Amino acid sequence: GTAALIWNEIIREKITNFIMNQSKEQRILNFVLQNAVRGDPCSVLDTIDEYCSQKEWAMNVGNEKGLVLDKTVEEVNPSVALELGTYCGYSAVRIARLLKAGAHLLTVEFNPEFAAIAKQIIEFAGVKDKVKLLEGPSDEIIPQLKKKYEVNTLDFVFLDHWKDRYTPDTILIQECNLLRKGSVLLADNVIVPGAPEFLNYIRNNPRFQCTNYPSHLEYMKVVDAMEKAVFLG
Repeated sequence: GTAALIWNEIIREKITNFIMNQSKEQRILNFVLQNAVRGDPCSVLDTIDEYCSQKEWAMNVGNEKGLVLDKTVEEVNPSVALELGTYCGYSAVRIARLLKAGAHLLTVEFNPEFAAIAKQIIEFAGVKDKVKLLEGPSDEIIPQLKKKYEVNTLDFVFLDHWKDRYTPDTILIQECNLLRKGSVLLADNVIVPGAPEFLNYIRNNPRFQCTNYPSHLEYMKVVDAMEKAVFLG
């Protein structure tokens, strides 16, 4: 799994970027703009899945694990959701299309290039009114959520950023009193690239009830999983 990631994310991508004089993320955006239906989030998701399964691999949650994400969002039916790691906006679109009227998603992205592309994909998908993209490091934005962004508590949190940030950010979210009894955390890529520290922390914490969803790394046959943790208060 790691070797496949290194090949796709570093070697192959750098060669293609050099030849085409643009980033992979820009190529994904261009493919969406040329092939998806404006204002149709499902068409945007299908188009990204098509590109990433047939042309260039990318670290979206993907169509298989996306079903776990969908099911969790539908079960929680959040009024306020937080995503850590926007990347190109795939999972933000996936979550936003399922939100009820008046609900919103705050999505955090550290990389300004990714954030710029995600904004265009979110707008093209027609879910801009439900999504607020916050640019910057998660450990700076999380403590601002209550005062600056008027968040009382988070009903749902999707962790899909740097794996070594899963644990400290989960702790920070609790320290900032952003969880209520029944709040749900869902973490992607807990096997590949892997988040062993997070699994150890969350599974041994009496304040959380955990469920593991075995799956595969997006667009590959490599074994991966998602971990759901319900906050017990």
